[in-house]
Amino acid sequence: MLGVDETMKLRKASVIAASILMLLVFVQMNGDIRAFIATVKARDATYAFGPPSLTEAEKDELYKKIVAHSEAVSISPVNARIDRVWHAIPGYNGLTVDIEKTYRDALNAPRSKPIVYHYQEVEPRIRLDDLGAQPIYRGNEQKKMISFMINVAWGNEYLDAILDTLEREDVKATFFLDGSWLKKNVETAEKIKAAGHELSNHAYSHPDMKSLSRSEQYAQIAKTEKLLKEKLQVDNKWFAPPSGSYNGATVQIAREQGLKTVLWTIDTVDWMKPSPASIVKKINAKLEPGALILMHPTASSRDALAGMIESAKAKGYQIGTVSETLSSAREHPLVEGDS
Repeated sequence: MLGVDETMKLRKASVIAASILMLLVFVQMNGDIRAFIATVKARDATYAFGPPSLTEAEKDELYKKIVAHSEAVSISPVNARIDRVWHAIPGYNGLTVDIEKTYRDALNAPRSKPIVYHYQEVEPRIRLDDLGAQPIYRGNEQKKMISFMINVAWGNEYLDAILDTLEREDVKATFFLDGSWLKKNVETAEKIKAAGHELSNHAYSHPDMKSLSRSEQYAQIAKTEKLLKEKLQVDNKWFAPPSGSYNGATVQIAREQGLKTVLWTIDTVDWMKPSPASIVKKINAKLEPGALILMHPTASSRDALAGMIESAKAKGYQIGTVSETLSSAREHPLVEGDS
């Protein structure tokens, strides 16, 4: 057995050995840390003022390359126009490279990285607003987007199922609300709005607009517009005349109230109770870019809706609101980095 003195000496020796070991480890680590710090400092020094500067000749070559790419991929905008058959047709934005932004970012990027091109849309010189009081039946034929126009004056029992299908398929539609219906069904309209759909004007009492006097037509639109604003806080821009009945005065009166008159490209004629399969077949056959598809909350359209959506998506169409389809914005803008 060790004595007290020997035990104390042994403990001191152990502590000294442990201290020496820790010192050796620290020295080794400190050397690694110094090397790491030196590496970081070297890297920071290299990029303290951005990547290595280009010569003026290299800058000129880079700029010319970006301009050449822009000329190769740029698409000219299409002006809105009045068609003999379809009346007012929206324009379609062009597309071009944002040369200055692309060049600026390329100057500051590592030389080994490919150029990231930034794009910007170019609006047409003539836009839908410039065409005056004209009815609209469709979007631009170059824009592969369509819309469902759902005119609501009756059919509450089918609305929930229609909303469920739209939600499941991640599709937004435009609901044109009859004012007398809206007055009695504010909560249902709020539900439609809360689901992210667009709400618009379908007159007040589903009249034959072209048979009304000017003041009567004005009142039909104004009463529903007031309800949309006061009950739903909707800033509306569209008017869909019931049964497609309108005359020149109708379109002008709607314009006076800040609204464009919109009709449809394809009619499901669902009020005649066709089979869902026949509706899907009809839509599939007639679908085209910019199409506005008219439907109502009926059993036929309720059961055909999923098939109509599937058919449109299978053909590569985006499905948006009437506002989205009739805007001049491109439906598939190039993302940054595309060439």
